[in-house]
Amino acid sequence: MTTGTTAPALGGLLRQFRRGCAVEGTGFARRTRRTPGLRREELALLAGVSVDYLVQLEQGRAARPSAPVVAALSRALRLTDDDTALLHRAAGLAAPTGAVRREVPAAAERLVARLGPLPAAVYSADWWVLRWNAAWTALLGDPLLKRGRERNVVWYEMVEPNPRVWVDPAEDEVFRDAVVGDLRVALLEHPDDAELIDLVQALRQRSPEFVERWTSARPARYRGMRKRVDHAEVGPMTLDGDVLEVPGSDVRVVVYSAAPGSVDAERLARLDPLTTSAGGGGGVATGGAGSSARTMRA
Repeated sequence: MTTGTTAPALGGLLRQFRRGCAVEGTGFARRTRRTPGLRREELALLAGVSVDYLVQLEQGRAARPSAPVVAALSRALRLTDDDTALLHRAAGLAAPTGAVRREVPAAAERLVARLGPLPAAVYSADWWVLRWNAAWTALLGDPLLKRGRERNVVWYEMVEPNPRVWVDPAEDEVFRDAVVGDLRVALLEHPDDAELIDLVQALRQRSPEFVERWTSARPARYRGMRKRVDHAEVGPMTLDGDVLEVPGSDVRVVVYSAAPGSVDAERLARLDPLTTSAGGGGGVATGGAGSSARTMRA
């Protein structure tokens, strides 16, 4: 197996970034660990690569990784733009220009944490879930249970054969068109982003439905929509799904709420005890996986 002249530098950087990655906000915070940072198996899970391949990269025994793999590792490690560029150069790749920014600003972190009982999650422009609170886990399931591309909303919608949580097929159709149209906007704005290009190509190969929707859907930003959800523990609810833009960033915050004083609001509030009933919560707070709907839909 070839190594290339940059492999040792890449391996050292990967180990340094992995060990320096704050565990808080990854869903692994409750686990006992002897050393700081992420374990190899945790980083592999978040990036969607095999543990064996990650070991080979860190030990300088693997060939140069592709740009999408390095982008996925950068996203999983939550690197800054400068560190992302450094990791690309160490892999013998050009530093990404015009790439989707997947850093979560501190303001967005605080917002998701302070929303408390309202389910909230942070998404990148290309629909990777980056952070989520315990209420999100209680309503929709824990994104940490998903591996690799399963943590991308568009991939989940078009490829994964999972049961649907939204009870109205018409809403489902509208939502699918909306997120595909939004992904088209992301590609128009970031035509050189390696991970985004790789995602679209993989979707084209795996999903005839995606190809059809990609051709027909109008490029338009997703602004949120009202949805009906049937939750196993608290029953059906009609929820407003609002999208909050984060100034100066590609990320957006998706929040679910219900009209004050409504049955929907009462049932949504009843989810709150579920968020503290078990471990495995999302990117901001530790929460249970009380929902039978294992999904990451926005």
